[in-house]
Amino acid sequence: MKRSWIFKRRLAILLIAIAAGLYGPGIGSAGRKQPENSVKFPVLGQELSADSQATLRAIVQAGNLADLRWPDFSDYKKHVQKFYESYRYSLPWVKGMEPTPQARQVIAVLRQADQKGLSAEDYDGSHWPSRLAKLESSVAKPTEADAVNFDLALTVNAMRYISDLHIGKVNPKHFDFGLDVEEKKYDLPEFLKDNVLNASDVSEVLQQVEPPYPGYKRTIQALQRYLELAKKSDNTLLPAIQKTISPGDSYPGVPQLFQLLRQMGDLPADPNVPADGTIYQGAMVDGVKNFQRRLGRTPDGRITAQTLADMNVPLANRIRQMQLTLERWRWLPLSYQHSPVIANIPEFHLRAYDENFKIALQMNVVVGKAFGHDTPIFSDTMEYAVFRPYWSVPYSISKAEFLPKLTRDPDYLAKKGFEVVDSRQEVVASGSVSTEVLEQLRAGKLFIRQTPGPKNSLGLVKFIFPNNYNIYFHDTPEQEFFAKSRRDFSHGCIRLERPADLAVWVLRNNPGWNMDRVQAAMHSSATQQVNLTHPIPVLILYATVIVTEDGAVHFYDDIYGHDAALEKVLEKGYPYPG
Repeated sequence: MKRSWIFKRRLAILLIAIAAGLYGPGIGSAGRKQPENSVKFPVLGQELSADSQATLRAIVQAGNLADLRWPDFSDYKKHVQKFYESYRYSLPWVKGMEPTPQARQVIAVLRQADQKGLSAEDYDGSHWPSRLAKLESSVAKPTEADAVNFDLALTVNAMRYISDLHIGKVNPKHFDFGLDVEEKKYDLPEFLKDNVLNASDVSEVLQQVEPPYPGYKRTIQALQRYLELAKKSDNTLLPAIQKTISPGDSYPGVPQLFQLLRQMGDLPADPNVPADGTIYQGAMVDGVKNFQRRLGRTPDGRITAQTLADMNVPLANRIRQMQLTLERWRWLPLSYQHSPVIANIPEFHLRAYDENFKIALQMNVVVGKAFGHDTPIFSDTMEYAVFRPYWSVPYSISKAEFLPKLTRDPDYLAKKGFEVVDSRQEVVASGSVSTEVLEQLRAGKLFIRQTPGPKNSLGLVKFIFPNNYNIYFHDTPEQEFFAKSRRDFSHGCIRLERPADLAVWVLRNNPGWNMDRVQAAMHSSATQQVNLTHPIPVLILYATVIVTEDGAVHFYDDIYGHDAALEKVLEKGYPYPG
């Protein structure tokens, strides 16, 4: 009787302890969390002795594991600590002093990180065979120290890989970019427990971590191709030229050029060109034009010093461009998936996407000058369009460009269609500017604006997505710049080649706004603001590699030096700026 009472009392205490959560959180099946109100039974890993637990705690507390390629994991310390606390400092990746099947699968994924534009060595790629060997009972007698080192190394590297693949290594705010990755961040300890540690297919789970965007996936595919090409390449350079090679000229590098164009996909599979000739002609010329077009150059088919330099860029450099571009893909906001308008600065190009993420509209653009007037990188939401807009001249432009001319000629503004207004946008002077008004302009108490019309710097329509940078899309009377291959000429805002087409597209959900009505609004005598029925996500990005729907890989110059800046930060290794 007494034994039965003791058993019942112990059972009651155990149930109370479980209900109170004293045994730590449990693990749901892969990809699923248990309901918040469910009883979570303890699932612990390889138990450790008190001394080994103390060692594990000390390493986690220090945020440094000497055996790692990048030992300092202080930026992940809280995540790692929470992870092991939930397992009461047992080893979840080890069972019976051997790696779990999931541990081996994670390691396989880490060792293939190069395929994702990352570096396997950043996740201890070459270290894993020796770590696994130490836990092979048939080869050596595993020690708890070996198991602790293995488990902790795998936890840190798995967390790094998942985070890097999902939101990138470096926080874009480090570069003053207006992109926020905070809302995309995972609770890494929970993610591992809920999705990885019991997964039947870890690779499939981790594929879901990647950005879902088609452009990202195409870049990943192109990267695989370039990695294979790099393995086969002998890095032989095309022969130097003394003058531009035009169609019909002799060039000793023709056979090498033939192979390069075939390799890059710029020649058809069976071009009607002698592979061993030295005359630059026929399909070879078309191939060079394709190559030039992919690099944003003027596709004239002439082999200039610039074209030769482009062709001699090592494949390793092109692969690095892809890796840097993939890093930026991972920074993109979730709203990017919903019918966005995207302007890519190095490409000088804008695309608008439909609800199925197909290109609905695209055009050339002019962006901010590379020196002093960079167009910022950020995301926002387009809310309205303004037909026949005024241009309110920023104070920096007024001070640098207008005030010196006004000092020399008080009638300068009137001649050019500008006027002086106060903070309420009421006109103070529309003719000659007095000395008193000029002084108030210098002090920033009065402002210059340009009246609407065909000569207005903003053209006949502008598109507003309110932001701290005061950047917007707009028409321009300076159409000649769109014919140039490099188009960084503005003060920061983005000029549109076909603004009326964009107006029709962004107003497609506003009843009655077809091309005729847009043209009428652009050429009327009144300024008109039209609010969008459905605001549209806008993204100003910086990608020096774009893979188009046909699989062609386009490379662009790093005009603002953002690739170089990112490269410099990445070279330092973990921990990266968060």
